[in-house]
Amino acid sequence: MKYNYWFHESVTIDYEEAYQWYENKEEGLGERFILEVRKKIQAVASHPEFYSVKGNNNFREAKVENFPFLIKFKLYKSKQEIFISSIHHEKKHPKKKYRL
Repeated sequence: MKYNYWFHESVTIDYEEAYQWYENKEEGLGERFILEVRKKIQAVASHPEFYSVKGNNNFREAKVENFPFLIKFKLYKSKQEIFISSIHHEKKHPKKKYRL
């Protein structure tokens, strides 16, 4: 079963900043980053319970392949929805991963 998902309003900013940084490092790398994030979001939407609960407020996290980023999300099983709180670089302060 595929879950619907929505993003915290700041996720777009996180995502665009990371894309720009990678694209400035090497042409095409930003596009690869976007592809990997989208693949992981689709995996989360298909099987959210595969990813374990980490930290505060029952958030789960999924590691983006080939990049040091985590997708932090909260599962609302009864509504069949997923709230994506952040696309977070692993080296940033951990408290910034959680947005409600």
